[in-house]
Amino acid sequence: MMSRHGKEGMALARHGVAAWLLPLLAVVLLVLAGCAAPGRIAGDAGQAFERTGRFSLTAESPGRQSEAVQGGFAWRDDGRSLRFDLSNPMGSVLARVRVEPGAAILERSNGEREYAEDPDALAASVLGEAIPVSGLRYWLQGRAGTGEGASQPESLREKGWEIQLSRYDELGPRLLRLSRQDGGRRVQMRIVIDSQ
Repeated sequence: MMSRHGKEGMALARHGVAAWLLPLLAVVLLVLAGCAAPGRIAGDAGQAFERTGRFSLTAESPGRQSEAVQGGFAWRDDGRSLRFDLSNPMGSVLARVRVEPGAAILERSNGEREYAEDPDALAASVLGEAIPVSGLRYWLQGRAGTGEGASQPESLREKGWEIQLSRYDELGPRLLRLSRQDGGRRVQMRIVIDSQ
């Protein structure tokens, strides 16, 4: 049985999650008219998968006010390493995430850093909540993380998330809708990819 202090601590942790759920999720992540995405991430164009766009994230729990955030993102994945920048609606980068084999690093705009073994563990550590960063590597390209299934699927169910994919171009879907029900808590994310 949890003590009153333990329950209060958990409630405070969840409240703190909202502050980081916003910028990080961004994967997270658009009622985004007028929202500026950060510029493309520099690097050798080679075989890297790149996308820029906007995201919105909403979290609802019974008896609590909805928490929502929106912003922009730039994504660059060369298959070995992944980097994505999250920005506020004005285009200023709030956080940068780098994922290398065996390590994930979040760097905030103030220079503070968080480390974890993988991007999902990093999100769980920082937010106290599971966010499907590793799944986004595949979903942004319009494929299942398992490598199975149809090309250009309209929907997927992975890692507890319902994913709707639409408006495909040559790189993948340009609209992603993600939702997850965890007990009474519902998290929804919408990602809109910029035109190339």
